[in-house]
Amino acid sequence: MRSLVLLLCLAAGGALAQSGVEVSKSRLLLLPASTVERSAAQQYSGLMREAAQKGLLNRDRQQVERLRNIARQLIPHSARFNKNAEKWRWEVNLVSSKMVNAFCMPGGKIAFFTGILDQLQLTDAEVAAIMGHEMAHALLEHGRARMSEQLLKSAGISIAAAVFNLGGLSAELLNQAAGLAISLPYARKQETDSDLVGMELAARAGFDPRAAAEVWRKMAKFTQAAGKGQPPQFLSTHPGHDTRIREIEANLPRVQPFYDEARRR
Repeated sequence: MRSLVLLLCLAAGGALAQSGVEVSKSRLLLLPASTVERSAAQQYSGLMREAAQKGLLNRDRQQVERLRNIARQLIPHSARFNKNAEKWRWEVNLVSSKMVNAFCMPGGKIAFFTGILDQLQLTDAEVAAIMGHEMAHALLEHGRARMSEQLLKSAGISIAAAVFNLGGLSAELLNQAAGLAISLPYARKQETDSDLVGMELAARAGFDPRAAAEVWRKMAKFTQAAGKGQPPQFLSTHPGHDTRIREIEANLPRVQPFYDEARRR
């Protein structure tokens, strides 16, 4: 009888693990996805064009191909979190800058800055964790929600009544909202959900999901060494480094089977 109970518990645990991480998509989605993706693509093209004019775009071909190869492995698993991702025109570029940053805009427009690769000395698995995290913001439509919030603030609540008739929205207003969607910080829950989705994408693609925790250990050391210690969590929109690491490690059993399966293929 005890053996039977143990087997049932193990089976239940396996089912939980195979179900993957549990996250929620954004709810405030006033703008159609097509409008958001079009505006984001314009913003992204402008940023890449400006970088190219300054001679800062894709100067390290080896690193560019490394990033694109990792993206090619992650993207096939993205539809699990957003079916529309199958139709996105994904793009990956590298900007030469000391900024320790990366982003993915709505519609799959990814950019890494050389600073994050150089300063943190990232392994491929750690790059996959960061890229997966940024992709998750797009897949869970955090940027679309942020654009909706900014338009409500800029144009007033009356926009909600006209959401299905966007002809009255100026291109300038949409571009402003798209720009803010890049620059403003995400909410804590959005950051946590993106950590988890990124970890699952990486695991399904065959990258060790434990690297996600290592990224934040490296980030903590970097911010301390640079004299830019993170403020207490209650003063920040981002989860504290320790909180992120605990959440990631608590969810490792949910994604480890995907990594093990990928390695067997």
